[in-house]
Amino acid sequence: MAERLEGKTVVVTGGASGIGAAIVRGVVAEGGNAVIADLDEAAATSLAESLGDRAVAVGMDVSDRAQVMAGIAKAVKVFGRLDVYFNNAGMNVPMPFLGITESNFELVMRVNALGVLIGMQEAARQFIAQAGPGKIVNTASIAGRTGFPDFAPYSAAKAAVISLTQAAARALASHKITVNAFAPGVVATPLWKKLDADLAQMGKPEAGFDSMAADILLGRAAVPDDIVPTAVFLAAPDSDYITGQVIPIEGGMILV
Repeated sequence: MAERLEGKTVVVTGGASGIGAAIVRGVVAEGGNAVIADLDEAAATSLAESLGDRAVAVGMDVSDRAQVMAGIAKAVKVFGRLDVYFNNAGMNVPMPFLGITESNFELVMRVNALGVLIGMQEAARQFIAQAGPGKIVNTASIAGRTGFPDFAPYSAAKAAVISLTQAAARALASHKITVNAFAPGVVATPLWKKLDADLAQMGKPEAGFDSMAADILLGRAAVPDDIVPTAVFLAAPDSDYITGQVIPIEGGMILV
């Protein structure tokens, strides 16, 4: 039986750690070629070297169009084409609602929303140039379905990801490009370790990882490997007749 991503070239932004690194490993395990795009190029290179000749690294700031274009160009140069693009890179800097600054809002929106728009545009341009189908998969969040007071810009950005996913699905369907997203809940990643530290410094440890995980019906927070089966499904031919959808992966936390 053929592996589901055999011969496919898959770019994963934010691919050097957390959910992105788990997706990268899932891509390679399913026979795909992984391009690990990350602001931390050294970490991306280390992961690529551990995975062999079907993984390469590229430094990328997803909010910089020239760097996104260069990353896609490298994928095509090394592996011949682009088949799937994961807009996974993201960041968060919590602030109390009344303390949110313009610079905080702009930074969080720039990385998490504008970065997704740029990634979708440039991936789509490559798919169209190849005259072939393509798949775009965006990392949304339960925060895009329900706003959190200390994560308001992040919640707004992830709501934008959901809307951008739907808009792109409509815009790109005639080019045989599907656009979907998955929405994780509380996932044990380096990002959450930083958030816990930030929230503790704000005097709000009760808003952190353990507190939010306590509401999960399945009784535990996710780990990055919990995300991989859905991510691979959305990248593989199994999902060819799905577009414009957002799949929650949150253990029964929000139920919307």
